[in-house]
Amino acid sequence: MTEQLVLGIETSCDETAIGIVRGRKLLANVISSSVEEHARFGGVVPEIASRAHLEAIHSVLTRALAEANVSINDIDAFGVTAGPGLIGALLVGVSSASGLSLALDKPLYGVNHLSAHLAVDALETQHELAPAIGLLVSGGHSSILKVSNFAQDVTVLGSTIDDAAGEAFDKIARILKLEFPGGPAIDRVAKEGNASAIDFPRGLTNDSGHIYDFSFSGLKTAVARYLQKVPNAVVADVAASFQEAVVDVLLEKAIAAAKAFGMEELIIAGGVAANSRLRQVAAQRCEVAKIQLRIPPMTLCTDNGAMVAVLTSLALSQGVGASSLGLEAQSSTGLSRVFWP
Repeated sequence: MTEQLVLGIETSCDETAIGIVRGRKLLANVISSSVEEHARFGGVVPEIASRAHLEAIHSVLTRALAEANVSINDIDAFGVTAGPGLIGALLVGVSSASGLSLALDKPLYGVNHLSAHLAVDALETQHELAPAIGLLVSGGHSSILKVSNFAQDVTVLGSTIDDAAGEAFDKIARILKLEFPGGPAIDRVAKEGNASAIDFPRGLTNDSGHIYDFSFSGLKTAVARYLQKVPNAVVADVAASFQEAVVDVLLEKAIAAAKAFGMEELIIAGGVAANSRLRQVAAQRCEVAKIQLRIPPMTLCTDNGAMVAVLTSLALSQGVGASSLGLEAQSSTGLSRVFWP
């Protein structure tokens, strides 16, 4: 049977992205980012993001179809991020996908953004999609997930109780007077520093009530206080030591979850998965723990339409029902569902 052609739309934050897949094969992945428009504000401004999506969505769609060498009429199903995210931004994608679905009489799938980040592991590979522990680390989310089935069974084991890892990177970069977004800036500067120079705290590592949860607000405060006490501190050392604390906590808890649930694979996904130190230490620790590590290519770590398309494709192959035409975007939602009804 011929695998179906699926188009995925992602507009949850500051990337307008469309991906096209056939089965698990990636045909197109086009992204238009408005990050430069937000940089002068030191963070994403929802209204600016929404307007940027409106301006970019048509050209991104045109480019994606051209890259995949297909017509919009060839598409068998549409997937779109329905939440979580910025409500105005989500509405641009949901409205666009709903219109295309209605006009072409093709099924529409409202996709959970968090699940989609993990499902990108299925792209461009033929490996069996075995149960795994997922470590999702991004600007808005830091979670440990039990992935029994990408399209139908994803369970939250723990999440952040305050700042997400990506938020912590942005806030510390601002304190260190580095550019936005903070993740790439700290990653770059930290390569010149000593990660053992400062012993910053590892939040919730000894808290039996939050075995798989994260907290980075205390770490942020510790960095700020250190800089007050040592105003002439070496920025590279501070960046490297901060980064090491984040990486250490993320991997300690994720690998502990894999061992506790008898999982042989760990999937790391989300924007922070592009961090070079996280990738390096993860490879080392997973090798010691005899756990198979899966991290998507750098181009698929940040928000993209390909992850939405491949998760929708997996749903189709497993007979998951499509969403209703009155699909609603939800800015704040967990992983109680992978797809919207």
